[in-house]
Amino acid sequence: MPKTPDISLPDPSRWKALVFIALAQLMVVLDATIVNIALPTAQQDLGISDGNRQWVITAYALAFGGLLLFGGRIADLWGRKRTFVVGLIGFAAASALGGAATGEAMMLGARALQGAFGALLAPAALSLLAVMFTDAKERAKAFGIYGAIAGGGGAVGLILGGFLTEYLNWRWTFFVNIPFAIVAAVGAYFVIREPAGTRNRASLDIPGVVLSTLGLVALVYGFTRAESAGWSDSLTVGMFVASAVLLLAFVVTEAKVAAPLLPLRVLTERNRGGVYLSLGLAVIAMFGLFLFLTFYLQVVKEYSPVMTGFAFLPMIVGMITGSTQIGARLMTRVPPRLLMAPGFLLAALGMLLLTQLDVNSSYAGLILPAQLMLGLGMGTAFMPAMSLATHGVDPADAGVASAMVNTSQQVGGAIGTALLNTIAASATTSYIASHAAGASDPRVLELQGMVHGFSSAIWWAVGILAASAVIAATFVNTGRPGGGSPVAGSGAGEGAEDEVRIPVVAH
Repeated sequence: MPKTPDISLPDPSRWKALVFIALAQLMVVLDATIVNIALPTAQQDLGISDGNRQWVITAYALAFGGLLLFGGRIADLWGRKRTFVVGLIGFAAASALGGAATGEAMMLGARALQGAFGALLAPAALSLLAVMFTDAKERAKAFGIYGAIAGGGGAVGLILGGFLTEYLNWRWTFFVNIPFAIVAAVGAYFVIREPAGTRNRASLDIPGVVLSTLGLVALVYGFTRAESAGWSDSLTVGMFVASAVLLLAFVVTEAKVAAPLLPLRVLTERNRGGVYLSLGLAVIAMFGLFLFLTFYLQVVKEYSPVMTGFAFLPMIVGMITGSTQIGARLMTRVPPRLLMAPGFLLAALGMLLLTQLDVNSSYAGLILPAQLMLGLGMGTAFMPAMSLATHGVDPADAGVASAMVNTSQQVGGAIGTALLNTIAASATTSYIASHAAGASDPRVLELQGMVHGFSSAIWWAVGILAASAVIAATFVNTGRPGGGSPVAGSGAGEGAEDEVRIPVVAH
């Protein structure tokens, strides 16, 4: 085995390592949406009831969202490379189990296992980037690629899911993960050299693990249940109350224990706190939109699964361009908030276009330009956000700081799907009730009601993205990386603020 390189020198294999880290991240992000398109046929084959089909999605979300902080801490304690490889192997095995499922129980168990191993894998991947890429310009490029995958991978999952379901079999939406995982694990094992002195060998905070896992599971489940049972359902309300109590107890515990699972310094530094909050809100809007556009294109426009997937291509192109060509190129020249705030505002404008959606809307005239704006905006904002989430953090806390990024995205995704879907459903119901008397064609009325519901919920998404822009502009005050101003985590002061003001005036 080669010697561990000096931490002060850049790893010569870092760009090769990025390929395998990006591949693993793509696999995890794909899995969040690829199963959605396969779900109707899988449900039929396995005899899963309508009431239980949501658990195919929920079992993954609960395990992934609930165990992320634990996974991030394990990466810091056990070593990121080792955690990354174990996560990949476990994810591949769970995917094989899901693809071979013969019934409901086997499928739900496989999805929960995928979520658990994903919770090991995702924070290990991001924290490896954080400790391997220390030069500002190289870090910008690396996080540009990672940000593009994190943002656009969900839409790629819709395309791949459509192809596999339509031309092969729903089981391939699981089996496709196996080659991804094997290539990434073998490559990571031979290429990645984790810098020395970056582990956190403090003892594991068991009360913190239990409280954070139960609190996050209760929160994600509360939003998921609200979607099907309503916000006033007793179990839904009980889950939110339990989540609030558990997470409050978690914060109190973390302030007192000697070796906390989530050191509060990771959260309380204003730049990182601003990133977690703005990113979580932006993901609420994005996941809600994926859901609405998928239904609009398949049900209203009668697109096939493959056509629906391809219809999302402009958003993917926009995200990749925004992340790698705008975000990565400007990140070392301007402060992060001058990329994040305008990026979220551009995405909000794209979302604003979609409030004009109706049954006869033109794809080329409305949906395509809106997706391009959304993609460009999100890609530009995601890239500096991903980098800043771990920038300036103590290397020993890199895993748990990375886990917080994934947690904000996962919780944001669960909230977005439930919250915006509930708003859309109630708007649809009231529209149909108020227009039923004068309707000549019940089918047309049903479609008009559905689209009215979508546009009503999209107005909320516009507001949420605008709030993300305000939070990014207000909280994120660090200067450009490598510009001589204080970095996140070091208590950015007046110098950082001064550096930000000049470009604002110039614009």
